[in-house]
Amino acid sequence: MCELLAMSANTPTDLCFSFTGLTRRGGDTGPHKDGWGVAFYEGKGVRAFHDAESSANSRIAEVVQTHPIKSEVAICHIRQANVGEICLANTHPFMRELWGRYWVFAHNGQLSAFQSSPGFYEPVGTTDSEALFCDILNHLRTHCDRNTGTDDVVDRLVRLSSAYASQGVFNLLLSNGDWLFTYCTTKMASITRRAPFGPARLKDADVAVDFESETTPDDIVSVIVTEPLTTDEKWDVYHPGEWRLWRKGEVVRSGVAEPDAWPGSGESGG
Repeated sequence: MCELLAMSANTPTDLCFSFTGLTRRGGDTGPHKDGWGVAFYEGKGVRAFHDAESSANSRIAEVVQTHPIKSEVAICHIRQANVGEICLANTHPFMRELWGRYWVFAHNGQLSAFQSSPGFYEPVGTTDSEALFCDILNHLRTHCDRNTGTDDVVDRLVRLSSAYASQGVFNLLLSNGDWLFTYCTTKMASITRRAPFGPARLKDADVAVDFESETTPDDIVSVIVTEPLTTDEKWDVYHPGEWRLWRKGEVVRSGVAEPDAWPGSGESGG
């Protein structure tokens, strides 16, 4: 299994605090030592870092931690390999272009018997996660277009996620830079920080921060993770089958879908 972290904010915010906590789980306080990656949206561009080494011992991770990068949406993943060898091609998050935007995807779970349908997008590595990502984009490319409304795209993502979840563990982070879609089958939690801000302390590192001194009264920052990162804040735990659409730090749509809600739909692939 792996661990996920995502951030959605209404203003460009750095991810250093949460990223520091997550990286300690990559080979120090946790077993997820088989590579890591992070992608920061900056407008329509993406600044991405990947390393096949453990995040707790990665010099690249040190650079990211010590050079705060501003972003409104960010996705991070630390890997414990179960499908696919340990190599750079198999590190999340994965990224592809669709309709003039970069789409970024990270997955926690395993669908060992999953077979993607042939399509425009093909995996570079050998993980089931990247195959799932390509399957999702091939489906969207076939059944939608650049003018399809966000609600229609999200409805399809819920339907696809439920179909995948019926085959195994499927915890998902997916963004096109404008919004962030999350889907949970087993473990996921979130926290939204807004004024009045307070202090917080990481669970996996001896690091604390006073958010009041780091933010403005108008800031809204939400963090979505596999397991809560802090010891002194109240996290909102997802239910199995729960999905949420985030934009600018807020949940704008949500729901709970049964894993087998759409059996035999014939649309799980591209």
